[in-house]
Amino acid sequence: MKQTFLTFFFVFLSISVFGQMAAPRKEFYEIREYELRFGSPVSNLENYFKNALIPALNRLGVKNVGVFKEIGKSEPAKIYVLIPYSSIEQYANISVQIKSDDKFKEASQEYNSLLPDKAPYFRYTTSLLMAFDGLPQMIKPNVEQRFFEMRTYESFSEDAARRKIKMFNEEEIKIFYQTKLNPVFFGEVIAGEHQPCLTYMLTFKNMEERDANWKAFSADADWKRISPLPEYANTVSRIIRVFLEPTTYSQI
Repeated sequence: MKQTFLTFFFVFLSISVFGQMAAPRKEFYEIREYELRFGSPVSNLENYFKNALIPALNRLGVKNVGVFKEIGKSEPAKIYVLIPYSSIEQYANISVQIKSDDKFKEASQEYNSLLPDKAPYFRYTTSLLMAFDGLPQMIKPNVEQRFFEMRTYESFSEDAARRKIKMFNEEEIKIFYQTKLNPVFFGEVIAGEHQPCLTYMLTFKNMEERDANWKAFSADADWKRISPLPEYANTVSRIIRVFLEPTTYSQI
C-alpha cells in the first residue's frame, strides 16, 4: 500500500512538473507612447534609445526591443517603444537595476542635460500588458515583414473585456493564423490608459497584403460562425488603430 502511494505521488509530481515545464511562461509588455514636441530635434530622443536605453535593457536580459514611428504622420508626431519582459519580476527588477547601470548613466548624459526648450517630447504614456494564454510569448517577425498594425480594443466593462480575451484565446487567434494576420503579440492591459482593454500587434509586408488578409479574415467561415455568438456580443466598444514602421535600430 505504501509503495502504491509513493508510486502515485511521484507520478503525480512528474505530471505536475512536466505540465509546468511544458506551458510557456507568459510575457509582460511595456508600451511607451512618446508625443514629440514640434520643432525639437527628434534625434535627441532617438540617440537616447539607440545608445543608452536599448543597450542597457539588452545587458539586463531584455531582448527584441521595438521602436516604431507612425506611418500616418500624426501631428504632433509620436514614437512607440515596445519592451518585452519574460516576467513581471523582470519588469520590476529592471526598473531598479537600470538606475544603477554605469554604462546607461554615461550614455544618457547628453539626453539628461537637455534644457526644457530642447526637450524632444512633451510627455510619454506607458501601459503594462500581460500576454494572452493563446500567445504567451512574442513572435519576432521575419526581416521582410516590416509593416506593423497595432490595435487596441476598448470594452465597456471588465466582463466584456474578459469575454473578448476568451474569444481570442479559444477561437480568434487560430483564425488569424488561418488568414495570415501575422501576430507579434496579444496582451491584456493591466495598467495604463483606455481600460478595460486589450492591445495586439500584427505584421505584414505592406499595406496591400494587410488589406487582402483582413478581407480574407472577414470572409472566413470560422469567423462568421463565432462572431454572432451571444457569449461574444458587445465585447468591443471602440478600436484604436495605428500603422507603424520600425526605426533603423529597432530590434523588431
